Amino acid sequence: MSVKIITDSTSDIPAELAEELDITIIPQYVIFGNKCYKDRVDIFEDEFYDKLTREHIQSTTSQPTVQDFLDVYNEQGKISDGIVSIHISTGMSGTINSADQAKKLTTAECPIEIIDSKKISMALGVAVIAAARLAKAGKGFQEIVHAVHAMLPCIHELVMFDTLEFLARGGRIGKARSLVGSLLDIKPILTLRDGEFAPVFQVRSKDRAKKKLLEFVAGFKNIEDICGLHSTNPQEIAELLKQIPDFPPERMVLARMGPVIGTHTGPGVLAIVLRTSS
Repeated sequence: MSVKIITDSTSDIPAELAEELDITIIPQYVIFGNKCYKDRVDIFEDEFYDKLTREHIQSTTSQPTVQDFLDVYNEQGKISDGIVSIHISTGMSGTINSADQAKKLTTAECPIEIIDSKKISMALGVAVIAAARLAKAGKGFQEIVHAVHAMLPCIHELVMFDTLEFLARGGRIGKARSLVGSLLDIKPILTLRDGEFAPVFQVRSKDRAKKKLLEFVAGFKNIEDICGLHSTNPQEIAELLKQIPDFPPERMVLARMGPVIGTHTGPGVLAIVLRTSS
């Protein structure tokens, strides 16, 4: 048996990579009107962004239920030496609360560690991927738990928004609230601080925003992993990654914000996430 790595769908880990690394992803929920969908089970990115932008249907989101977690913990607890369950920031979601309640109810006999990443999307995903690679290499439960806690402060993100409308509408805007109502041609660039969005820059064009993303990468040494992230503009993020010099392509991940994260970020988002060794 080995250590099992579990996360939720806000991690935005590409499906093929999750399968390769044996990561179990518990879906969150997206609600359009009276219809409730499991994230990336009942609704996928193309349909979601079409509804959000072309059909102008407003969506909301909901965390996994206690039963969702309990089913996974009970099943994986039978075949694992330990479970490391890494999730979206408590400042953004009640997901950790559902996980904690399930841990109290589970029949799993193996140890379970629930970790609040204080991250979202691939900033969370990068930690989950690194943990899964350690598990695949045969590392033990406590070693993986320690490694995840140590790496979280070494994960950094910069996110360019086309608009803050969706972030404000969903109540996830955090310290970036002061930017709402800025001029329409402003491209706000945010990061996460203490599990909430906080403003970093405001620039007047997408080209300038892209330059800031590249400058962000250039400001770090000892980079272990880089992820390029987008909501509806894959070519732009792929081209941006090509402009990062002297970094092995096999250590780059291209990912897309799914329906749950997309509910709060909207279309047109570009982001860079990186993990350093210290």
